Amino acid sequence: MRTRMLAFTAALVLAALGAAVPVAQSAVPAVPGPTCESTKGTVEYDSVTGQYVCEGGKHDGERITS
Repeated sequence: MRTRMLAFTAALVLAALGAAVPVAQSAVPAVPGPTCESTKGTVEYDSVTGQYVCEGGKHDGERITS
């Protein structure tokens, strides 16, 4: 019985974490590439996150949309 309860609890925790990840990613501000470049920034690929980000300028560190 304890094993089933532990497995059920672990499944709930993993489901909650899986649902929270897209919400956290969408909360990050995003700018278009030309907007980044027009404010003296450069579009760089971040291999850790697998996304393009703006480096430097007014939008430093923000995720690039299209």
